[in-house]
Amino acid sequence: MNASASSRDSAPEITQDLLERAAVVIKCLGHPLRLRLLEGLEQQREMTVSALQGYSGATQAAVSQQLATLKSRRIVDSRRDGTFVYYRITEPKVEHILGCIRTCDSSPSTSHRNRT
Repeated sequence: MNASASSRDSAPEITQDLLERAAVVIKCLGHPLRLRLLEGLEQQREMTVSALQGYSGATQAAVSQQLATLKSRRIVDSRRDGTFVYYRITEPKVEHILGCIRTCDSSPSTSHRNRT
């Protein structure tokens, strides 16, 4: 038995609750604009719709729609300060997922070229 097989055997089983929550988060993150908005929120901690619009280059309607989706899945939350609504990430795993995305080399030409 090799070392990777032995570490897989000793890894704790993933609970059904964790699998279900992970599936919700991963499915919700499967949209480029949502990922861009989360990247902005990760960097700034809190942003308004207009700030996220400037950051992403998307329309106000598109940003609001995607934020509503993220909020309904409890990935972000908002707070009102006067006339402004500030959004922030509430799902702690999102920052880890964004970090994984940054370190992945997903260009098809590179990944196919490196295979033997």
